[in-house]
Amino acid sequence: MDFLDGIDEKLEKYVKLCMENDAISDELFEENSVNRGLRDRNGNGVLTGLTNISKIESFAQVDGKKVPCDGKLWYRGYNVIDLVNYIGKENFGFETTAYLLLFGNLPDKKELAEFREYLGKGRELPSNFTRDVIMKAPGKDIMNSMTRSILTLASYDSTSNATDVKSVIRQCMNLISVFPMLAVYAYHAYNHYEMDESMYIHRPNPNISTAENLLMMLRPDRKYSFIEAKVLDVALMLHMEHGGGNNSTFTTRVVTSSGSDTYSAMAAAMSSLKGPRHGGANIKVMEMIADIRNHVTDYSDKDQIRSYLTKILAGEAFDRKGLIYGMGHAVYSLSDPRERVFKKFVEQLSVEKHRENDMLLYKNIELLAPEIIAEKRKIYKGVSPNVDFYSGFVYEMLGIPQELYTPIFAIARIVGWSAHRLEEIVGMGKIIRPAYKSVMVEREI
Repeated sequence: MDFLDGIDEKLEKYVKLCMENDAISDELFEENSVNRGLRDRNGNGVLTGLTNISKIESFAQVDGKKVPCDGKLWYRGYNVIDLVNYIGKENFGFETTAYLLLFGNLPDKKELAEFREYLGKGRELPSNFTRDVIMKAPGKDIMNSMTRSILTLASYDSTSNATDVKSVIRQCMNLISVFPMLAVYAYHAYNHYEMDESMYIHRPNPNISTAENLLMMLRPDRKYSFIEAKVLDVALMLHMEHGGGNNSTFTTRVVTSSGSDTYSAMAAAMSSLKGPRHGGANIKVMEMIADIRNHVTDYSDKDQIRSYLTKILAGEAFDRKGLIYGMGHAVYSLSDPRERVFKKFVEQLSVEKHRENDMLLYKNIELLAPEIIAEKRKIYKGVSPNVDFYSGFVYEMLGIPQELYTPIFAIARIVGWSAHRLEEIVGMGKIIRPAYKSVMVEREI
């Protein structure tokens, strides 16, 4: 085609024009008192709304001053650590926590049984959907596959554009039910058609938990241990919601505020979450750990670990970006409460999987990295490991492929998205329309 002649040269010209005309300097942001990325210089987010769904605490007021404190996360008024303890060692908490976030109260036994039954019966895709939609265009990007499936499911819903509360609750609960299937089936299709491996599609069991179904559908033999399912269940609980100010949840609320449908709102949230600055952090942690393993011979030798972490921070090792992945958070300062409660479950799983030596490496990195960062960088708040530091390690121990790391995040976070969509519909009623200040220079033709 003539159009394609010299296309690379044309594109390079277009790139140059964009770089010249689209760059806005930090000085202009400061001069106009505009926060880049809706974050001030200390990393605090600009308030864009109110929510009753969750809350994050990372600073405390002491003698009139704002000082860093251990992080806290609440779901509907309950401390997330208390919630994990409330669920207990013998039970699974995804369904209880989902009910709480969606409807505002902890369910009693009857309410939980009804909710679990609804989710169980909802784990059913339309006839031939797996064959005609999921398997039709397999690919490594499972998030894209899931997003395509979400939008296609709208075609099977005769009231897909309904935005009344009853319809939205039904749509959100149905999506929560099928998300594990959309993710796992998409992976199996990719693994078969692209990687030339065996194909197996296990139907979900309506009588077991979401975490158990995930492992059962993923594995050829359908087998899993209780501790495996329990640790995955806790991971899902902790990734379910996070304060409302994260990128994908804000995306959900922006799209919802326009009057758009549930399927479009969730597809938009998926597109946000798949970005490496948001949902893919645990993969970078795993890549970094693999690199550290190649350069550190003794996981108990703190001096050796410190030396290599210093090289990573200086941009002399790993990906040379000068970042120790899994350390620090946009909101938390001294600690991430999700990491603190998750760590004890990770330790239990590492014992069952005979990965205590790897756990030692993680613990030493967790101990040393904040010290090194504090020594080498000027920081406005504390640095601590975040939940992504351990989540990739857990998924690896569970035999979950990296292609599913971010989709598992989505399987959890769709609950939070659904809660925020409902809150936006019930309590807000205005389109979210932020303002941008123009710094354009007027020109004469």
